[in-house]
Amino acid sequence: MSKLSRLLAKRYLFSSKSHSVINIISSVSAFAISIPVAAMVILLSVSNGFGDLIKGLYKDFDPDIIISASEGRVFDSTALNRSMLLEFPSVQEVSMVVEESALLEYRGRQSIATIRGVDSFYRDVIPIEGMIKQGEYDLLFGDMEQLVVGQGLAYTLGIRTAFYDPIKVYYPKRGRYNAMIPSANYNIDRIFPVGVYMLDADTDSKYTIAPIEFAQRIFDYEGKYTDAMIRVTSGFNHDDVRNSLAHELGDKYIVQTRQQMKASLYKIIVYEKWALFFIVMLVLIIASFSVIGSMVMLIIEKSNDIATLRALGANVNFLRSVFINEGMLIATIGAVIGLTIGLFLCWLQITFGFIELPAGTFLVSSYPVIVKSFDILSTIVAFFAVTYIICRLTVVKMISRIK
Repeated sequence: MSKLSRLLAKRYLFSSKSHSVINIISSVSAFAISIPVAAMVILLSVSNGFGDLIKGLYKDFDPDIIISASEGRVFDSTALNRSMLLEFPSVQEVSMVVEESALLEYRGRQSIATIRGVDSFYRDVIPIEGMIKQGEYDLLFGDMEQLVVGQGLAYTLGIRTAFYDPIKVYYPKRGRYNAMIPSANYNIDRIFPVGVYMLDADTDSKYTIAPIEFAQRIFDYEGKYTDAMIRVTSGFNHDDVRNSLAHELGDKYIVQTRQQMKASLYKIIVYEKWALFFIVMLVLIIASFSVIGSMVMLIIEKSNDIATLRALGANVNFLRSVFINEGMLIATIGAVIGLTIGLFLCWLQITFGFIELPAGTFLVSSYPVIVKSFDILSTIVAFFAVTYIICRLTVVKMISRIK
């Protein structure tokens, strides 16, 4: 019976003898459905692109795993160091870090910045050299200490690496305050800017990279570290490695993966995507109501056919299934058209990037697009679930009135 109901539904929609205003309305309904379906595919794909772009930016600056002290700001180098962590087969490389905020002064301009003091293994944990846009990544020139600054901070301070003027760094001394000699309350040192890196605006307007010896000296952290940054060996799951390290190191240390470090950011990306999904889904639901008009007019037009089928022994459930299949067929055509349009436009953007971003807004020149099969599947499932409910409610109400 279900096969027969589908055959009748196809005949009503595609038969050359049944061409009428209703068929035109059905075509318009299918097209009306296709637009929000295409929009959902495109918007979710663009959301994926921006989400992965943001995650990629933090991936370039944050390690796979970071270890810090659970109490206080620092831990002693004798308690935890690079050689101890490299004993774990899941740990490929380790960089010991000292990170604090300080006041920077350059040619009369001042700004608060975070100085990340790193060792020579930092470049093996974080791909910093690939971010350098001006100058070079060379923190030591003989015995002379050098600094790499972010593009945003370089703009704020007016730093030009070609001029080779030093940056003054100020950090409050720990201990008693001297009201008579204010300068005696600060550790003051000089360091030369040698390179400028570019990442996202939040990072490169805040962070600078310096030799770890300079950071330990200016912050009074001699023989101490604030963090241990780890690059996980390829093939190991980051969460599993994190759990293993946390178990071995105990409660004295906080061990976090990159996703845990930026937990709020990752949640926002997910929430924004789902919010976008439900907003477009609401538009899709409204568009699906266009099918109701087509079905109501079709049921009224086919009232004689319904009476004939009833006389031949067709029950109410069979009659309802015919028109439900009719509505779902219209929706399917609209969904196929929408998916085709959406995927085609995504392919054009991925291949040619014809919709560009304003210059200097991001590190990419055009809108990033990533099509994921889960998004397509969730769009299809949600769409057909909504359409089926609408079609069924409409048909049940209409057929119950026809005796």
